[in-house]
Amino acid sequence: MGGVLSLNIRMKKPSETALSAQHRLRRIEGRHNPLVKRLRQAFARAELTESGDCAIEGLRILEEAIRSGLRFSAVFFRESAQDRAERLLPQIGAQVETLLLPDKLFDSLVPSESPQGVAALVRLKEFSLDDVMERLQVGPVVVLAGLQDPGNLGTILRSAEAFGSAGVVLGEGTASPFNSKVIRASAGSVFRLPIVYGHAHGQIDGRGKSETGKLEKVSEKFRAQGVRQIATSSHKGTALDQADLKGAIAIFFGNEGAGLPREVLAKMDESIAIPHTAQVESLNAGVAASIVLYEAARQRKDALSH
Repeated sequence: MGGVLSLNIRMKKPSETALSAQHRLRRIEGRHNPLVKRLRQAFARAELTESGDCAIEGLRILEEAIRSGLRFSAVFFRESAQDRAERLLPQIGAQVETLLLPDKLFDSLVPSESPQGVAALVRLKEFSLDDVMERLQVGPVVVLAGLQDPGNLGTILRSAEAFGSAGVVLGEGTASPFNSKVIRASAGSVFRLPIVYGHAHGQIDGRGKSETGKLEKVSEKFRAQGVRQIATSSHKGTALDQADLKGAIAIFFGNEGAGLPREVLAKMDESIAIPHTAQVESLNAGVAASIVLYEAARQRKDALSH
């Protein structure tokens, strides 16, 4: 009798949430499904799809996208990770396509070496340079020229949101913000922070001019609006703790090795440098930008408290 009772206790019915999630999932076996193709191409190219969607993966990143109010076009689940559907689908609109893929097919689509079993196509929010400049009271504009490492870019986006930034302008030669490593390193900040993709999306200049030409155009707009422009340098410039980082400012960060182009440097009002020991040639770009943004936030806070 006791054995029968314990068996009955173990045989629980699936929850309503689980049944609802299973009902929504559409099983796809083939690689040639249009949505599967879009996901593969978006991850492979680290760019938006033709319809404007960005590919993301991982449970935490999808939850950040939901929390950030992004619009989902499709969600993909690995067959062995169906339990993730129970957790995520109640938070995602019923009109969104939800696909269940065999493990092997799912793993072939995503860049992660250890897939968490969930990916999606989402629509990021779009911003213009004017949108960014309207937020100058929040903090400095961050301008990146030729920053190539995706991890550094993601770190800077995360710090820009954490310490307060009007937004980020990406010059040509900078890593794509749609790269999965950037998205992961930003911990969701890429979904919320105003970012202007000047080189790729024509919001600064879509006519294919050189990066220097475009950043010069941005610089001219800053100058016309009374925005002070500050270059960062690994060695030369005002020591960070002596620099005035309050008010309407734009801080320019260059390529990890070459720094800012000379033509851009010529437009700057000031250069700043982070003091460090002589044994260290330079700081990691993500670390350096984070230190500068923290100092800018500290100065603004102190100014407000006096």
